[in-house]
Amino acid sequence: MKFNVISPKTKTDLLKAMKNETYFRFGAGYTDLIPEMKKMEDIGYSIINLAQLNDQTFRNIKRGQDVIRIGTLATAAQIVNDEFIAENFPVLHQAANCLASSQIRQVATVGGNLCTASPSGDISCALVSIQAQCEILSESGNLRLIPIADFFIGPRKTSMKNNEILRSVIVPINVKHHEVHSGFLKVGTRRSMECSVVSLAYHILTDKKAIIHKAGIAIGAVAPTIRYAEEAGNFLLGKNISSIHPDDSELFANEVLKYASPISDLRASAWYRSEVLFNISKSILE
Repeated sequence: MKFNVISPKTKTDLLKAMKNETYFRFGAGYTDLIPEMKKMEDIGYSIINLAQLNDQTFRNIKRGQDVIRIGTLATAAQIVNDEFIAENFPVLHQAANCLASSQIRQVATVGGNLCTASPSGDISCALVSIQAQCEILSESGNLRLIPIADFFIGPRKTSMKNNEILRSVIVPINVKHHEVHSGFLKVGTRRSMECSVVSLAYHILTDKKAIIHKAGIAIGAVAPTIRYAEEAGNFLLGKNISSIHPDDSELFANEVLKYASPISDLRASAWYRSEVLFNISKSILE
C-alpha cells in the first residue's frame, strides 16, 4: 500500500493539510504507526508527517509559574532528561524511562503514546495520575482543554474528532507541599521492551508533618482504558504516610481494585492481573 506523505513546516501548513485531506493519519516517531500502516485499508490514506513541524508549542517542554506545558512532539527522552520533572514528578520521569529501549525513547513522542490510547500506555498512565489536561487543536484553529481522564474513551479510541490534533499536555504544578512521594510500577512478562501486564502510577503530596494532602492514583492494562482511581486517592487523604497501618494498606489496595476490570489474554490471566495490582498497590504504602 502506498501513502501520500505531507510534511508541514508551520502550524498554518498543518491546519491546511488537515482541512484538505479526507483520510489521513499523523506520524511523528512512527514507533506505533508503522506496524499499523500494514493493516490499513487501501482507501487513499495520507500521512501528515509531523517530524519536520517547526512549532515550539508542539515540540518543547516549557515550565510556567503554575503549569508545565509538554508539547505533543516532545519525546520520552526529553522527559527523562528534564530535571524539574525528575525532581517534582518522579512518576512521569520513571514512566518515560520505562518506555521500550533508549533508542526508541529518542523518537517516541508524548502525543503518540497518548493518541494510540493503549490501556497499557506508560506515559499516559503517569499523566492520568497527575491529572494533566489535554490541549486539542482543530483544523479551524480553535483550542479546547479537557482532563486527560476524559481523553481516553475505549481501547485505541480517544475523544478527539477527525479534524483535531493533540497540541500539548498541561501539567499543574503544586509547590505548596513539602514532600513528593511519586513513582511508576510496571509488571510485564520479561525485563525490558515489554508492554505492561499491570501498571500503577501514584503521585502523593504531603506537608511537613507527612500528612497526605493530595493523592493521584492511576492504573493501566487492567481495564479497557487507563483509569484514575479517585476514591483510592481520597482514602489516603489526612493519613500520615510514614505510619500507615497494614490494614489501611490493604483497604487502599482494595479501593484501587474497584477501578479494575481485567481480562485474560495471551500475556496474563484476569486473576493474575488482579493479584498483581493488589500487591503493588499495597506495596507503595509499606
